Amino acid sequence: MIIAEVIVDNTAWKKKLKNIPQLFNRILKNLPKKYILKNKKTMVTILLSNNSKIKKLNKIFRKKNKSTDILSFPIKKRIDNNFFYLGDIIISYEFINRPKKINLFEFKKKLVKIFIHGFLHLKGFDHKKNRDFYAMEKEELKLYNLLKNKI
Repeated sequence: MIIAEVIVDNTAWKKKLKNIPQLFNRILKNLPKKYILKNKKTMVTILLSNNSKIKKLNKIFRKKNKSTDILSFPIKKRIDNNFFYLGDIIISYEFINRPKKINLFEFKKKLVKIFIHGFLHLKGFDHKKNRDFYAMEKEELKLYNLLKNKI
């Protein structure tokens, strides 16, 4: 079982979406078994923020002085025998809400896709090399197609 702790530090998120934690927990609940540690509770933290905050974090941790859509910080730490902490994901509202008049369906679709991308980073996927990029992109599409009707 994977659960999400969702922190919202930008009010625009709450104006756009209702029941934000439930959305992410539905995604996690419907993940294929290969992503779930057997007999262990697993947790991920999601920070829904903005370009300003994500730019600061990107500069501190990645030495890139620019905003981005998502940051993922794999931690993969066993807390005790029954609990595992996977890591942190930070998502920028401004990147998801482009164009500014995006409808709710497209907003959620983009959010789910970018969350899947960040989650795969927590699970060890990367896209520094072309072959890794294509493998990750293929897995993202497969997961999105599996999840889109369940959320």
